[in-house]
Amino acid sequence: MARATVTTNKGKFYCWLVFCPGCECVHGPNAGWTFNGDFEKPTFSPSILVKGADGDGAKTVCHSFVRDGQIQFLGDCTHELAGKTVDLPDEFNNDFNTADYVEQAEKLNFRK
Repeated sequence: MARATVTTNKGKFYCWLVFCPGCECVHGPNAGWTFNGDFEKPTFSPSILVKGADGDGAKTVCHSFVRDGQIQFLGDCTHELAGKTVDLPDEFNNDFNTADYVEQAEKLNFRK
């Protein structure tokens, strides 16, 4: 079962997607990361660092390594999985609309 997927924009590679159980959303490493090519046990390098804010405006951090189908959350994460290593979900959430992800990321200038 796939634990990662790839998304495209206008027929070209955009990013890989993995579902983060700590943030309960996807993270999208792009071509700046290396990927082992295994969608069942993905490994990305370097670490994935996502900074944002919650609904109340409090700063959030998710910092992790994805290795061999597991996600290792580093100590600077602000969610309850900080310092823990867990399996990525068994199957990527197929209800997730990758086109919406690309559109939102572009509006926020996440990638060009």
